[in-house]
Amino acid sequence: MKILIATEKPFAAVAVTDMRKVIEDAGVELLLLEKYQQKQELLDAVKGVDGLIIRSDIVDADVIEAADSLKIIVRAGAGYDNIDLKAASSKGVVVMNTPGQNANAVAEMVFGMLVMMARNRFDGSSGTELKDKTIGLHAYGNVSRNVARIAKGFGMKVYAYDPFLTAQQIEAEGVIPVSSVEELYKVCQYVSLHIPATPQTVRSINYDLLSLMPKGATLINTARKEVIDEEGIAKMMENRPDFLYVSDIVPANAEMLKEKYPQRIFFTPKKMGAQTKEANSNAGIAAARQSVGFLKDGIDKFRLN
Repeated sequence: MKILIATEKPFAAVAVTDMRKVIEDAGVELLLLEKYQQKQELLDAVKGVDGLIIRSDIVDADVIEAADSLKIIVRAGAGYDNIDLKAASSKGVVVMNTPGQNANAVAEMVFGMLVMMARNRFDGSSGTELKDKTIGLHAYGNVSRNVARIAKGFGMKVYAYDPFLTAQQIEAEGVIPVSSVEELYKVCQYVSLHIPATPQTVRSINYDLLSLMPKGATLINTARKEVIDEEGIAKMMENRPDFLYVSDIVPANAEMLKEKYPQRIFFTPKKMGAQTKEANSNAGIAAARQSVGFLKDGIDKFRLN
């Protein structure tokens, strides 16, 4: 039995060591493909493996077809839009993610960017405090729960909208539920995005929605690039001089926004929300355990297809 860890952007060395222990202690052989530059390298490496662990690596139909013995793919992280689920299902390959392992890291980045913008990027001018301000969580999952915890520590009023949860479930965690996405944006000066990219959410964060936000509004995106209507953001920046936008995903119109609104926007150079030593190790170890658990005992708790 073999498990391949294939990462164009490798796990930290300590994470690989811990993953190796989990896998080899279970009597499974570990194969490693790191910093590969050509798709063909991945196509060659997946031949004969039973399990595949990846990060943001693309696993499309070609990769799944080449993996002639593959039984499970685990994405070390929450997002899984880099995996062709339909192709995996057609070949009887189980796909899992590792939800929650990166949640605190992403939540801390939300607040790092939020504090920076509230204090005018620490440019020496007077900023604003977060205490008693309203923050809205667009979707209430693992990351949002950690954002809520941190926001309460700042003394903020926390609201959430999630159509898949009841108001009672949200209230039970000390968060104020709202009944519509429009209400969330009307009520909250800060909105933090945590929605996946789906046919329903792509380009859903648009000018009409953002224009509902109160004066001094800030949008924080650590979710997905695709959910943003970039033309709408540009219009919002032009029409609302009070509006700020920070993102862990560089938009296509980043250079224009930086040129026109340098103090009102901030983008990380690459998606960095989960890039901490702790999150890196947590997600990798969880992926190793889930891979072994499925191959040895058929455990499929985090199955996606």
